[in-house]
Amino acid sequence: MSARRARGPGAPGCRAGGARGRDKVSCGSPGGRSGFPTDGFLLLALLLYAPVGLCLLVLRLFIGVHVFLVSCALPDSVLRRFIVRVMCSVLGLLVRQNDPRLRGAGAKVFIANHVTPFDHNVVSLLTSCNTPALNGAPGFICWSRGFMELGVMGSRAELVDSLKEYSSQRGNPPLLLFPEEAATNGRAGLLRFSSWPFSILDVVQPVALQVRRPLVAVSVADSSWITELLWTFFVPFTVYQVRWMPSVPRRADEPSEDFALRVQELLAMELGVVSTRITAADRTEHMKRLRHTSRLPSAPASSQRLVAQPRVPPHLPGGAPEDMQVVAMAQQVKEVLPHVPLEVIRTDLAQTNCVDTTIANLLEGRVSFFPESQEAGTDLPTLSTSQAAAASGIQGSVAAPSAKTATKQFAKSPVERHLSLQERKRALYDYARR
Repeated sequence: MSARRARGPGAPGCRAGGARGRDKVSCGSPGGRSGFPTDGFLLLALLLYAPVGLCLLVLRLFIGVHVFLVSCALPDSVLRRFIVRVMCSVLGLLVRQNDPRLRGAGAKVFIANHVTPFDHNVVSLLTSCNTPALNGAPGFICWSRGFMELGVMGSRAELVDSLKEYSSQRGNPPLLLFPEEAATNGRAGLLRFSSWPFSILDVVQPVALQVRRPLVAVSVADSSWITELLWTFFVPFTVYQVRWMPSVPRRADEPSEDFALRVQELLAMELGVVSTRITAADRTEHMKRLRHTSRLPSAPASSQRLVAQPRVPPHLPGGAPEDMQVVAMAQQVKEVLPHVPLEVIRTDLAQTNCVDTTIANLLEGRVSFFPESQEAGTDLPTLSTSQAAAASGIQGSVAAPSAKTATKQFAKSPVERHLSLQERKRALYDYARR
């Protein structure tokens, strides 16, 4: 435990910064976003293994149907879990656990990090538990994947009330919940825990999950559960390591948000990763941006000219095709920060490749520059009516104070300067999101 804690975050609240942190948390495994290894030797090994993997895939598909039928026919018991666990080992799913004496030590709610779409199935091979279906309509697919159907929930409050009622009934198996609400590779950091799973009961038991398999990355970003299942059948084996941790009670008068943060820090220290403040919504938005940028180079040449030609400044004619993406992103930053020179924006974008990160670098002073005059705004492309209204509102409340502080001295009080900076940053971020 001490060795794992030494690799953990140095202090509560440690986070992975900006878009690079989201990229590491969501798709920072060796295979990147595609799942294939980037190392030449591993890629060659994967190609040589492909015929064997395809044979295993076909064979395991037939065996998987029998595993599903056996799990449905037998009632939930120790015998059923043992039989299914042995059959899953034939499918290449190897499950190991640490400290089994802590398993099910009176806790009615298990809290685990989310690595693959089959985490709840793996934990159910070790102990009896139920995971409610939060996404997707109830039906055969939801039931066959092992989720507990609660019906259509209108809000999180109704979901919490339903789970409280379920936990209050004796004889019901414990709940297995994933507060991250999105699967990650589990190697760089944990997404910020939602607070609603910690509103059900005052005692929870953390469960640390780690997954590794050869040749192909685990939990590739944007992959479906069917793709993950096929990769699991394709590779020789997939090892799930389950670590049972002692139960954590809620402190007196501790809010659910603080309780969630404390459990998240404990799990991060156990796994030796970073406890971030990146939410599942941030990860989803980041993946949308990656999909959008990945589609830009593959667009037809005619559509690229229609989209990119109006955004190219007059002093940048004949740019290379690979630079068109940087030019488009530079114009987006320029619309938000019109007083920043375009060359400074492009230089930073070449390093970050992210609009949000460049805006944050410019606002927080990590990139030094000399502000341009207001006349420089005439080179910007023509905005639509709604965009012009929004830009004028932002420039009236943000750009004007920035120009004023550039020509005049700073405020006398450090508190006033800090508040002014925070207000400008908040307004610019809101405009950038819109």
